[in-house]
Amino acid sequence: MVLVVDDDPDILEALSEILEAEGFEIRRARNGKEALERLVPDPPRLILLDLMMPVMDGWEFAHRMRQNPDVASIPLIVLSADRNVGSKAADIGAVGHLAKPFELNDLLEMVRNSLTPAVANTGA
Repeated sequence: MVLVVDDDPDILEALSEILEAEGFEIRRARNGKEALERLVPDPPRLILLDLMMPVMDGWEFAHRMRQNPDVASIPLIVLSADRNVGSKAADIGAVGHLAKPFELNDLLEMVRNSLTPAVANTGA
């Protein structure tokens, strides 16, 4: 299951529909606070995370998530319109990032790669 976290309802709906069409089970959240509530009792295997959101932004969400040992290791992929998305994604320990707008194929490839258990851990 993939948790999609974005405050833009159009982006949230589009990402959810695209991933569901590809066979992924989706859970949605409109901000970091909602996302934290959706981590338990059935944690997602991957989180697509926008950084700039009201109520609780992506940085605060990631910080709080990492403090909970039950969900701390869930991979994050950051989706952001920020031109410095790469460095910001690295700051929160994301496994990948895409700058909005992004190519659909790039997103699907990153999601599939992040969910593949055979991916070697390079310790980066």
